[in-house]
Amino acid sequence: MSSALSEAAPVSPRFSALSWPQVRRLDAILDESVPIHGRGNFPTLSCRPRDLVQVVRSRLEQKGILVHNVRLNGSAASYVLHHDGGLGYKDLDLIFMVDLKGPDAFQVVKHAVLNCLLDFLPSGVNKEKITPMTLKEAYVQKLVKVCTESDRWSLISLSNNNGKNMELKFVDSLRRQFEFSVDSFQIILDSMLLFSQCSENPMSQTFHPTVTGESMYGDFEDAMDHLRNKILATRNPEEIRGGGLLKYCNLLVRGFRPKSEVDMKTMQRKCIIAEL
Repeated sequence: MSSALSEAAPVSPRFSALSWPQVRRLDAILDESVPIHGRGNFPTLSCRPRDLVQVVRSRLEQKGILVHNVRLNGSAASYVLHHDGGLGYKDLDLIFMVDLKGPDAFQVVKHAVLNCLLDFLPSGVNKEKITPMTLKEAYVQKLVKVCTESDRWSLISLSNNNGKNMELKFVDSLRRQFEFSVDSFQIILDSMLLFSQCSENPMSQTFHPTVTGESMYGDFEDAMDHLRNKILATRNPEEIRGGGLLKYCNLLVRGFRPKSEVDMKTMQRKCIIAEL
């Protein structure tokens, strides 16, 4: 039995409800305090992913940016679903599905996120003269903005000296959302966030929110089978670029094997071309 706060998982092969052990792993990740290291004299911020997501979402909606849902993506999502999958995880990839249609939407998102960092500064720090630009220089490792006909998104990666960056991705549209089936998972966090806000009782096996996962590969169970058995499968391998080729080589080293010989040869040709 799950919490009344929850909604049933959508009926489609690309979706699946998480099991109780998976929900527990997700809760542990969202509850773990992650340091955001400051440059120069700026102090290290310590925040839980769930708190940062709540603050960012609230600030965006105050600024008129509609947030459809928030998702955990990438290797952390794969770890939640199968912690023995051989992928491990460092970065926490958080996706905010938003509307970025207005001319100033990207700038509004950037300033809203940077101003959220003020909430996590230690007490006693004078915040009055700290500008968004100052916060960017102190705490942001990477800023990306993509605005094309098929892709409209931005990325803010927060600094962590140990390589465990929290990466906040704000997506209006994104043509290709995965490289391989084993990293195609997105876990929708809204029910977990609502539960932590509204429930006075802790989660248990008989009382927890229904959390939905989605495989952008298209078939959740197929993708899970690939994750369990270390199989590399993809769609349209000719579209995979730079970082995806590096990931392909890294997964081969970790014992993954290609499902399709045709895909394998396509990827190997691209790797050879990339080296030339």
